[in-house]
Amino acid sequence: MAIYSAIGSSITRGEGPDKVTGKSLYAADITLPGMLWGKALRSPFPHARIVSLDTSRARAVPGVRAVITAADLPDSLVGRRLRDMPVLARGVVRFAGEKVAAVAADDPAAAEEALLLIDVEYEELPPIFDAAAAMSPGAPALHPAMSSYEGLPQPPSGINNVFAHITWGQGDVAQGFAEADLVFEHSFNAQLMHQAYIEPHACLVSAEPSGKAQVWVNNKDPYALREQLAAVWGLPEERIVLHPCSIGGDFGGKGSFMDAPLCYYLSLHSGRPVKMVMDYIQELMAANPRHPAVMTIKSGVKRDGALVARQARVVFDSGAYGAFKPTVYLRGADHLCGVYRIPHARIDSYMVYTNNVPKGHMRSPAKPQVVFAVESHTDLIAREMGLDPYEFRRINLLRDGDSSPVGHQWREIRADETLRRAAQSAGWDTPKPAKPGTLTGRGLAITDLSQGVGRFAARVSIGASGRPKLHMAFWDTGTGSHTVLRQMVAQELSVPVDEVDIELLDTSEMPFSSGSGGTRVTYTAGQAVVGAARELRRQLIRAAAPLLDSPEEDVSLHSGRVVVGPSPQRPAYYRTIAIGEVAAHAPAANHGEAGIVAEYEFASEPPDVTSFCAQAAEVEIDPETGAITVTRFVTAHDVGAILNPLLHQGQVEGGVIQGLGYALMEELQTEDGHISTLSFGDYKIPTSADIPPLTTVLVEGASGPAPYRSKGIGESANIPVAAAIANAVTDAIGAPITNLPLTAEKAMTAIKNRESGN
Repeated sequence: MAIYSAIGSSITRGEGPDKVTGKSLYAADITLPGMLWGKALRSPFPHARIVSLDTSRARAVPGVRAVITAADLPDSLVGRRLRDMPVLARGVVRFAGEKVAAVAADDPAAAEEALLLIDVEYEELPPIFDAAAAMSPGAPALHPAMSSYEGLPQPPSGINNVFAHITWGQGDVAQGFAEADLVFEHSFNAQLMHQAYIEPHACLVSAEPSGKAQVWVNNKDPYALREQLAAVWGLPEERIVLHPCSIGGDFGGKGSFMDAPLCYYLSLHSGRPVKMVMDYIQELMAANPRHPAVMTIKSGVKRDGALVARQARVVFDSGAYGAFKPTVYLRGADHLCGVYRIPHARIDSYMVYTNNVPKGHMRSPAKPQVVFAVESHTDLIAREMGLDPYEFRRINLLRDGDSSPVGHQWREIRADETLRRAAQSAGWDTPKPAKPGTLTGRGLAITDLSQGVGRFAARVSIGASGRPKLHMAFWDTGTGSHTVLRQMVAQELSVPVDEVDIELLDTSEMPFSSGSGGTRVTYTAGQAVVGAARELRRQLIRAAAPLLDSPEEDVSLHSGRVVVGPSPQRPAYYRTIAIGEVAAHAPAANHGEAGIVAEYEFASEPPDVTSFCAQAAEVEIDPETGAITVTRFVTAHDVGAILNPLLHQGQVEGGVIQGLGYALMEELQTEDGHISTLSFGDYKIPTSADIPPLTTVLVEGASGPAPYRSKGIGESANIPVAAAIANAVTDAIGAPITNLPLTAEKAMTAIKNRESGN
């Protein structure tokens, strides 16, 4: 008999054929009888008082079924954790692009016409766009009622426009600096960046006469969204049903509520289902991009290169609201001390209101910003001390038994091995390639990423067909997670992966699940799926034992059959029965048909291991133009078991390419609070021509916390990319660029400053 081994196999994604043939249904594809189209009127000003708002002309447009303003809605605020954002602006607008009114009409053209006929009179107010300036006592308080907001971190910061001030650290920083022989301080800036997913935000809501709300939305965290919608709509959660649909990319941006709260009110007022789909101008203008940040790091160092003290500060421009952040602050700020032994450390992180677009989450929130700063700072210290950047890192890297600068206690720390493998693969100790007329450089960077935690539920069933089915209320954001979860079922039940089906259920049919994010899916959802599959296996064996006239301990699953043996006395399987036949003998399960069903819920705890990623970049710079070309890139990953090599490598390469865009080109540019890069003609993302030769190094181990001792890979590859490239640029030029992205103009300025001695 054939032996199936699903784990470790490069199984192609199960949803692939439906996606490439157009069969997959996304939120924008869903239609309901009588459906209307919703559109929102957005503020042209970054900060203004709404003096008057007249919708009478809009209501007269043929085909318009509802026109609403804040006056038509309950006075409640929405948010993922911090509830500080109105569904429609109430009295004041705080960023250019904020929604002030909305219409629902028979078709998009009528809705657009109605928007043009809504008359709004604004009184402009002084805007504030700089986060550091917003913190000053004399700056206008953008949220006078901030202290009353649900979800505000306690105690309040006490700093103007700062809704979250979080600190991490250990030891005595003053003592550490007193012990230091040398002190270094540098500041860095990271830009505003959009997630650039293919599919824009979309939703369809039907407010039913029964009091229920049916929702289709491209949101990766449906149960959390249900909780947010229940709070703002004043409905019990059980009356809100979120239905599964495909998600066309996420990178952190599809966890937010976006238009869903407003869509419900349009449906309620019109008595019809309403669909809202953002275009990419609206996406770039008013979605929830990655936070820009200003970071200052001060470090104390002994003459032998040992770090003894660090004082680090990061100011995040949160924009007009904090509603799009699931944790209010950005946990990744705790990486401002890097992966180094620093006995005396203090990190201060500030989330600041401004009159810019509200920010949300993006792949590995805050970490690309702070790791760019930390690893650039690390290189600058090494160069100023005359030390090799690689050796300087090795002196200070965390090792087994160390506590991280923010108090984490990890086991099996593999930072040094991962860095060493990256440096070896990059030829760190070999001469740099010399190309006439260019400047060449190499750079290193390293970070770590531990698994996020959450709660998931899974159900696995099997009937007379013998095809196991995985049931979950968990939408795949395009990562292939459904395929990996099917592999787990196949592995546990000893069947081919292509015989495992998956059924996506709505939120009324399954217990709470945390949704995608934080590199937690394989770790947490995987444990739920494996638990359910193993319970189903136990039930199959229990049901098959009497049919095979054997004790349960002699029965096992093999190649889609329940078997007895082998044993020392009987080396071959001598009695078997198909798993479908076993299921057919079972009494009717809760789905009403003969079969066996098993359920399992799993709540994860923070793991005691982390995963390291070290990267090396090689660059060429044209000294006449400043053009930067990455000629080679190495990414080394501390991994456990690899469940699907094909998907694993896809995550690595996708992360590196996204990091390349962050390093060299991607930037949402603003002018007086208005986004000026409102198309992919202006907002540049990498193409195949921009991708350098990429080498992936897998530093394999057996300490992963996820099923089969695996580790997550979804976020780590994009974190150190900008830092590695920035350090290579510094090496090539002989002077640093401390502001992202690393453009030709900035490189030319650095070259000229170096040549002039500035």
